[in-house]
Amino acid sequence: MVAAFEKEKVERIKKQWKLLWLEKLDDKLKAEGMATRDYSALFVEKGTIIYATRNFKFLTIREILKQHQLIDAERYVPIDPQIGGLTKFIKTNITTRGSWRKKEAKVILEKTHERQQRKKSGRGWLHK
Repeated sequence: MVAAFEKEKVERIKKQWKLLWLEKLDDKLKAEGMATRDYSALFVEKGTIIYATRNFKFLTIREILKQHQLIDAERYVPIDPQIGGLTKFIKTNITTRGSWRKKEAKVILEKTHERQQRKKSGRGWLHK
């Protein structure tokens, strides 16, 4: 019963969240976006700046769910890639492992070039 009520509440909040980002007003001169109407479930009033380019703390749905004091609000929203999660794991562990292979291949290639005799006595392919 409580879980169904929470899930319904989270769905309403997510709908308003999507509407907020769809209906935002972009001010290209100031490089910011603001809300076009009141969103009571998100604690956002009309004219509130929702994103900007400098010195601004972005709205997150995770913080909004915590303000509603939902039990276990983290399970409704996926983990932020900058904090952790699958994306960060892939970036830090899987994609960086291949870089040492590339460096090793360059070293091997440079060693093979050192052993080879230079063409045209080191002058290159210039014909004079």
